[in-house]
Amino acid sequence: MSLSDWIRTTLEERLAPTALSVVDESHQHAGHSGWREGGETHFRLDVVSAAFEGKSRVERHRMVNALLDDAFKRGLHALALRARTPGEAG
Repeated sequence: MSLSDWIRTTLEERLAPTALSVVDESHQHAGHSGWREGGETHFRLDVVSAAFEGKSRVERHRMVNALLDDAFKRGLHALALRARTPGEAG
């Protein structure tokens, strides 16, 4: 399973998002720190989930980072994250 697919599956199973976008932006970082041939090092995520209700932005990011700990161990270097509740995504 690709890292992108693993991220998507993990977030779908753990956060039950109403909307989820997982974009591999590794090609934009070629030659930079953390980049490697084959990509899957830099991702942009947009997650809309009721699991974020009542949580601060920092708490939401910590939740997602904790869920993706294994992805960082597999070579994920950088994550750009937008984490919203369904009401915020309106």
